[in-house]
Amino acid sequence: MSRPSTGAIGAGGPGAARPGAGYATGGAGRPTAGQLNNFLDVPRPSSGAVGAGGAARPDAGGAAADFFRDGGAAGNTAAATQRSAAGTRSGAENRQNFADNRPSRVENRQELQQDRVERRDEVRNQVKENNPRLDFWSDHQDWAAWRINHPYRWATWGALAGWVGYGAGSATSYDYGSDVYYQDDAVYSGDQQVATADEYAQQADAIAESAPDTKPEDSEWLPLGVFAVTQDGQKSGSEPTLFMQLAVSKEGIISGTLSNEATKETQTLEGMIDKASQRAAWGVKGKQRPIMETGIGNLTQDTAPALVHFADGQTQQCLLVRLEEPKQP
Repeated sequence: MSRPSTGAIGAGGPGAARPGAGYATGGAGRPTAGQLNNFLDVPRPSSGAVGAGGAARPDAGGAAADFFRDGGAAGNTAAATQRSAAGTRSGAENRQNFADNRPSRVENRQELQQDRVERRDEVRNQVKENNPRLDFWSDHQDWAAWRINHPYRWATWGALAGWVGYGAGSATSYDYGSDVYYQDDAVYSGDQQVATADEYAQQADAIAESAPDTKPEDSEWLPLGVFAVTQDGQKSGSEPTLFMQLAVSKEGIISGTLSNEATKETQTLEGMIDKASQRAAWGVKGKQRPIMETGIGNLTQDTAPALVHFADGQTQQCLLVRLEEPKQP
């Protein structure tokens, strides 16, 4: 993969001046620091809850699920107590400061990649044992419009590049913690600063918001696969409960579904690829934050490091693990 360059998004770099207008940091159109909207419309932990000295919350499906849900905020104490009384085991040993997990530069890239491979294998085994026939998208109202009969099938870079118009170009690398990382509240590509942390998150907002308002039946869709969401940087962890099914249109629109198997709640995802920089960003339809982003080339791999930008200004790193298509019973 080639390394992202600097410059405007229209010129191919991740350090772009944010496209579009009418969006001021902290303005009326953006959630305030205390109004964290997560993918499942459940409040995120207050400061000090996870990884900051707060009380450990009983686990309900692993670090990633805990990360996206309540996380032990005061308003959820009763529910946490009820879960604990019901025999739910504690997941404190699996969180490991997940709330502060931004991609700082790693010293051993090979070790990071090996950890991802081991976590991928573990996640796939966990899903096979406990969720062998994931089909949360089948009842989604837009499923027929997307015309996708094989959601687990995934695209190679060659197929994806041809689909969205990259031709024979190579994929730009967004290996968070290695190629792209955070240092001193700035984002670096290699050894060069490309944006401040806030600017980089706002660029992701702009990419996601640039998706045109179109009906699913008006586009053709290429499935990108089904991914489990888990913590990056760990070779072992709890069984994931957050899953995403993603597809992309020829226009570069990202769509799909997000499911929390712990709560049995499914929501629609929408977003966009910035074709110049190859950054893909998406979120739950109708919400401004959080926004998840990764390089579109990452979504052609078995493991895809990604970032999640929250409404309170924090950015955290996660890992998307592609799930294998289940064997027919």
